[in-house]
Amino acid sequence: MDEARAKRLTLIACILGSAIVFVDQTVVNVALPALREDLGGSLADQQWVVESYLLLLAALILVGGALGDLYGRRRIFAVGVAGFGGASLACAAAPSVEILIAARALQGAFGALLVPSSLAIITTVFGPGERAAAIGSWTAGTSAAIAIGPPLGGLLVDALSWRAIFAINVPLVLGCLWLIARAVPECPGEREHAIDIPGAVLGVLGLGGPTYALIQQPLLGWSDPAVWLPLLGGIGALGAFVAYERRAPAPMLPPSIFRSRNFAVGNVVTLTAYAGLGAASFFIAIFLQQVAGYSAFEAGSALLPITLLLIALSRRFGALATRVGPRLLMTSGPVVGGIGLLAFIRVDERGAYVADVLPATLLFGLGLAMTVAPLTATVLQSAERRHAGIASGVNNAVARVAALLAIAAVGAVVSAQFGAQVEQRLDPRAADAPTRAYVEQARERPLAVPEGQADAAARAAVREANVDAFHAGMIVAGLLMIAGGLIALVGIENPRRTELEAQAAAVAS
Repeated sequence: MDEARAKRLTLIACILGSAIVFVDQTVVNVALPALREDLGGSLADQQWVVESYLLLLAALILVGGALGDLYGRRRIFAVGVAGFGGASLACAAAPSVEILIAARALQGAFGALLVPSSLAIITTVFGPGERAAAIGSWTAGTSAAIAIGPPLGGLLVDALSWRAIFAINVPLVLGCLWLIARAVPECPGEREHAIDIPGAVLGVLGLGGPTYALIQQPLLGWSDPAVWLPLLGGIGALGAFVAYERRAPAPMLPPSIFRSRNFAVGNVVTLTAYAGLGAASFFIAIFLQQVAGYSAFEAGSALLPITLLLIALSRRFGALATRVGPRLLMTSGPVVGGIGLLAFIRVDERGAYVADVLPATLLFGLGLAMTVAPLTATVLQSAERRHAGIASGVNNAVARVAALLAIAAVGAVVSAQFGAQVEQRLDPRAADAPTRAYVEQARERPLAVPEGQADAAARAAVREANVDAFHAGMIVAGLLMIAGGLIALVGIENPRRTELEAQAAAVAS
């Protein structure tokens, strides 16, 4: 096989493997209402179906990058893809919400192996002049798969079952494994030391504690030990992680990697921008179905323009960043995307698509297209080649942590706003027994229309409180994205003009 063809097939394998992981992060959102009807559960259970996946993906992704650097990126990539397929079958067969949450966590663990390895393989196979365009293609390709995911998932949920969204991963996994065997070259590891197990354990505890606390807080309150103990314990574990990594003989996260200004600032931008993206994707999908009355397919298709914009524009914006430097796009992209999220405050319980949902979606999608490829390329190119796996792991971990904590934190804001608005609009103590039961059920499941008997005033109060709570969540998500653009404006440095000209010439050739 000639080199050019091998590179193309390698890029396809990396796109396909990563796309499966990213699709399973978002496609499950459209299945949550159907899943709740089948297996039961509260809003917290719905969050944990998403969060258990993100938690293990985020907590172990640094380990995945380090394993690739140590044992070879091709090998770890293949193990991650195969394990992800097996975990997907376990999700499809889950008989209860608890088992589904556990299987989703297993998916996240294997995803943590394959995602950093896929980007590290691209960094290894493609030279400096090709790398930005290859990453732009990776962004566009994974976005194409993600575009198909939610509407296809909605069709499968409506026509078959929520279980089908997990079973469909199996043929994709088999195709990816074939490409790995056929085209992906050996990418030997360049790490000399064993994996930092204490650092990995502290990282998992540091992420898991605050996430659990933020998800449980709306149900239990801040005074409950089941909330404040894991919160404080997790914060302490994160502090211990930072202290340990600074003195560990072979740290999982070498402190020297953050000496690059663009690497450090780029990851802060990733944290804020992906926090807004993760929270918005989760709550928009739930609101459109459970309040606005969209079907799973309609909700999955509603945000399709975002990914179509990513497909059409990611490679172009990646090339533009190579010519003019990343600072302009990394500043303007999150600001435009954040304004798009703020525009969702026009959406009410009617969910008027053309008038309200679509304009906000287009603006949000344009901002993401301006941001993602330049941001990813800047972060990876700022790290030394020998740290390619861990650099990819860090950036992906930050993105997953951002979504993980944002869904939990914005969920707490949404629940608090919902409860406050219900109290303001309705006094449950003055209502009859069926209405009190209706309101109590609504409190347990914000952003849903409860079943049961209630008077017109109670139904209107719950409906209006759901809309206000959704708007509060979108405001927080939008401000997070805008903050990312302001951080990039202050912190990102463009390469010198001679470096930009050399990179542009390499891309053109």
